Amino acid sequence: MSTPWQETPQIRCMLPADLDAVVAIEREVFLFPWTRGNFGDSLDSSYHCLVLEQADHIFGYGVMTIGADEAHLLTLSIAAGWQRQGWGEKLLQHFIHIGRERHVRSMFLDVRESNYAAARLYERIGFRHIARRKDYYPAMGGREDSLVMELML
Repeated sequence: MSTPWQETPQIRCMLPADLDAVVAIEREVFLFPWTRGNFGDSLDSSYHCLVLEQADHIFGYGVMTIGADEAHLLTLSIAAGWQRQGWGEKLLQHFIHIGRERHVRSMFLDVRESNYAAARLYERIGFRHIARRKDYYPAMGGREDSLVMELML
C-alpha cells in the first residue's frame, strides 16, 4: 500500500492508542494472531514495543524483551501491502540496535518452519539456526515446529 505521502516513515514506541491498528495488522497477516490482551500485557510489562508509522498510519510493529544479557524478539510484522519493501529488516535492525545499546550479548527469536521468507531475512542479517521446538506453533490441522535462531551481538 505504498502511497506517495510526503512524511518519512518513523519507528516509535507503541502506545495503548495504537492497539487497534496493531491488532488489525496481526489479524491480517497471521492465522493464529496475538490478542489485544497479549499486546496490552507487553506494554504493561515494559517490553520494547515499537511501531512503524507514516502520516499517522501504522503499518508494522514488533515486541522484544530483554533480560540479563539476552534479548528475545517475540513478534515482528509488517502489514501485507507494505511487505517486501525492506520495512521488516529496518524494524529488526532497530531492535538489534536497542539490544546493543543495552549491552545484550545475544538475541533470540522463533520462526515458523514454513516461514521461509522470514528465516532467509534472519539468516541474511546474521542469525543462525540453533534449535527446533517441536509442535511450538498452532497450525491448520495440528501444530508446526519452530526454528530457534540466535544472533550474537
